[in-house]
Amino acid sequence: MTLEELVEEFARHVAAQSDAILRGDARTGNKHAGRYIAAFKKLREAGDAGREALTVLLEHPRMDVRVSAAACLLRYRTADAKAVLMAAASGEGLAAFEAAQVLKNWENGTWGLDPA
Repeated sequence: MTLEELVEEFARHVAAQSDAILRGDARTGNKHAGRYIAAFKKLREAGDAGREALTVLLEHPRMDVRVSAAACLLRYRTADAKAVLMAAASGEGLAAFEAAQVLKNWENGTWGLDPA
């Protein structure tokens, strides 16, 4: 799978997880979460090239996809990721909550999605 295909898979499964959660279907949501996490792990294995490929999602039309990508990119693209998260956290809904939690974990030192 190419880096671009992994990025598409990441975005597709983040969106599908959010949609499932909003429907109250946690089982399906968890299935999609596992798939986008697997895609991110493969992107991480590609090093900074994989991380760089993921940066296109910081401008994705769906906020949930932007927030998930930003959460994964905090160490690699701190300023850009924080800007996305701060903008999202000021809103409402699931993505806003997730963004606020990610920022809180980043500030208190418990964030660990992409260890150095």
